[in-house]
Formats: sequence, C-alpha cells, structure tokens
Amino acid sequence: MRLGYVIIYVPNVPEALAFYEQAFGIQRRFLHESEQYGELETGTTVLAFANETFTPTHQAFRPNRRAEQAAGAEIAFIVDDVDAAYRHALASDATPCLEPTRKPWGQVVAYVRDLNGFLVELCTEVGG
Repeated sequence: MRLGYVIIYVPNVPEALAFYEQAFGIQRRFLHESEQYGELETGTTVLAFANETFTPTHQAFRPNRRAEQAAGAEIAFIVDDVDAAYRHALASDATPCLEPTRKPWGQVVAYVRDLNGFLVELCTEVGG
C-alpha cells in the first residue's frame, strides 16, 4: 500500500490552485473542465483539490474556513529556506500561525493557513 492522494475539499477549486501556485510556487498539474477537481505537481503523492459538493460524502466533514479553527489535519511542504517560504506565503495572503522555529531535533518549521483556513506546514527535512 502507498499514499497516492491527499485531497482538500474547497469551495472553489480554481481559486485554491491559484493560491497554492502563488503562495508556495507549486505548479498546476491538472484542472478538470468542470472546475470541480484539480491537482498540483507535488511529487509522488498528489495534492488535489475537490469542490466541497463534488462528493456524496460532503456532509461528513467540517469545511475549512478562515474565520474558524483549522481542521485536524495539515499538509507539509519541505523547503530549503523556511524563513523565505514563510515570508512569501504571507505576502501571498496566507494567514500566519507560527513563525519559523527551530525544533530540538534541528528541524525548522513554520505554519500558515491557506485562503480557506487549511493548515500548511513549511519545514526543512528532519535531520537536514
């Protein structure tokens, strides 16, 4: 078994893709013509976005919203320069959560929330 997809449900897929392209510099892989599903180029595991109403189980989760507490999940992007990535994300309208911080094991981490309030970690490799 391997992890193939992480799908974040959003109110507007094209807006989410555009935000991630701008805030994190990730290229778009695909946007379906219906604009209900899209993917980013994130390596082996696909980061995808689907419209909140696209799935019959859409009532089984709490939607992410900026004005509310973040859901109990996050995605993490490994970067070489957490400080620069954090500043760039904030300049692209991400919401700050935790400024870059060095952990006892040497990893540097920072947290922001995306345009819909989903939690995003920016970090160096563990032990890197």
